[in-house]
Amino acid sequence: MPSLKDVKMKIVGVGKTKQITKAMNMVASAKLRGAQARIERFRPYAAKYRQVLGELSRKVEGNAHPLLAEHEEKKNCAIVMVTSDRGLCGSFNGNIISAALKLAKEKTAAGMQVSFACVGRKGRDTVRKSDYAMLSSYGDRMGSIDFALASTVAQEVIHGYETLAFDEVWLVYGEFVSMGHQPPRTLCLLPLKTPEAEEIAEEAGEARCEYVYEPHEEKLLAELLPRYVKVQVYRGLLDTSASEHAARMAAMDNATRNCNEMINMLTLLYNKTRQASITSELIDIVGGAEALNG
Repeated sequence: MPSLKDVKMKIVGVGKTKQITKAMNMVASAKLRGAQARIERFRPYAAKYRQVLGELSRKVEGNAHPLLAEHEEKKNCAIVMVTSDRGLCGSFNGNIISAALKLAKEKTAAGMQVSFACVGRKGRDTVRKSDYAMLSSYGDRMGSIDFALASTVAQEVIHGYETLAFDEVWLVYGEFVSMGHQPPRTLCLLPLKTPEAEEIAEEAGEARCEYVYEPHEEKLLAELLPRYVKVQVYRGLLDTSASEHAARMAAMDNATRNCNEMINMLTLLYNKTRQASITSELIDIVGGAEALNG
């Protein structure tokens, strides 16, 4: 049985850990409010952008723009993986990395060369330890994401697709669905799969409309398609940011709860150890008294 001093030191140590996890939970909660507000404000814009692009692409031919053209021979694949910079958020990063590596294995099995563009330190460190090529990395940027970062990442893969350096480009990120659900999502960025007008109208709950465009549809498409890729990358960054804070908040809440349980168990052990020590001392005293009287 451990000594009273050892048990007491463990109780103090777990109590300090509880203070840290509780503080991290409060910080994650404060950051989550801002990140959640950003993604909720951006989603209607992304949805409307998708609707306009779907209507516009319906009026042009499939090869009207290089980003719509599907390459006949598929040899190279680029995967944009978005993770967090820091850990202590449960299995959040692990799920995204697993989804990205699973996709990479599927593309490798199909005879394609896979390279990664990583946003976030956790994904970058994993790819560096793997056999896959690193296209580019943006570590320690998830704390201050903006559209300029999304534009830089998107422009890199757009240029690679237009110059035939890549035949496919995929985006893997964590989608913020709710406080307790942040699943990894896999999205094909290039070649662009523009939605049909009927599908978009059904999703939005609106009647289908016919639009008149000025200037010509192809000219508008040349401007909107690259921006659409940037919008999708930026949405992935915002979703991952909000998901990270929600996952960390849940993880720290669980850790605080576990600390409370450990403190209760150690307190019970301390009381049992103390009671056993008192009982042992009483037995020694009674035994000594009986020896003197005997």
